[in-house]
Amino acid sequence: MKYVEFDQSKPLDVIPIGRVAIDFNPTDMNKPLSESCNFNKYVGGSPANIAVGLARLGKKVGFIGKVSDDQHGDFVVNYFKNDGIDTSHIFRAKNGEKIGLTFTEIKSPTESSILMYRDSIADLMLEPEEVDEEYIASAKAIVISGTALSKSPSRDAALKAMMLAKKNNVVVIFDIDYRAYTWKNKDEISVYYQMVARNADIILGSREEYDLTEAITGVCKTDEESAKLWHSYGAKIVIIKHGKDGSTAYTNDGMSYSIKPFPVKAIKGFGGGDGYASAFIRCLLEGWEMIDALEFGTASASMLISAHSCSAAMPSVEAIEKFIKEEKEHYGEMVARA
Repeated sequence: MKYVEFDQSKPLDVIPIGRVAIDFNPTDMNKPLSESCNFNKYVGGSPANIAVGLARLGKKVGFIGKVSDDQHGDFVVNYFKNDGIDTSHIFRAKNGEKIGLTFTEIKSPTESSILMYRDSIADLMLEPEEVDEEYIASAKAIVISGTALSKSPSRDAALKAMMLAKKNNVVVIFDIDYRAYTWKNKDEISVYYQMVARNADIILGSREEYDLTEAITGVCKTDEESAKLWHSYGAKIVIIKHGKDGSTAYTNDGMSYSIKPFPVKAIKGFGGGDGYASAFIRCLLEGWEMIDALEFGTASASMLISAHSCSAAMPSVEAIEKFIKEEKEHYGEMVARA
């Protein structure tokens, strides 16, 4: 059953909106960040990773965001162009704001952390007037990242994009993408997350992220109650993730579809969510059945946590299909289906 209808007359498939960063991942791993001296440089930030993931999966992708007016900004724009992502709505910071830098710590496959530099940051300076209605209307869907809601003017730009999407029959996907360092307090988080969640067609987040979203009006005790709440506001698909315990998609017809991760030798504990989102969205655009879309997204996530990078490791359709085939040949039908 198709839960979300995409307007196939629109030329772009998806426009993610929000955070672009540069990741520095250590090549001398399995030690504290304080002892790491060598790093590889990658494009990072959840919306940016999702954009790259969708482009690698054959989708026509745009992007709305702001980067620094320097060589780091050039690095991001050129990287996007090489993957065929439209960069016409990536703007340059005007007052010296810099692109976010992320230094990752990979102490072990199960223990990793992130050190971020986010002061005077370019992506949060995206202005509402830089969100163009014609561009929004050209897409089948937009992805709004929760980080973009943490501060104005980016907050206002994201809300404007949401309003224009609703006006122009563009599917709204909300990737909650909580990052504690960007927010002042839980009330602020709940207010702005709820503004988007109440207008979203698809919501993706962890249990913690749903708790934060529901903080003001009352936290739901179970995943099922959360799904019912957001369905009541109009969401068609509510995905709640539980890390290594898998995820469940709750649909607005009362069904639920559960999936668990594929067994892999993990390198790091981050990046999987962006692979999951891009592959899942790609499958919805292709009209796949829900459980198959979840399996494809979960496979991409498993591949990402076993890779050194996030954006650079985003797989192709053929690579994910090969991964699923090999995993099932080795482990059998390990995916949990509703």
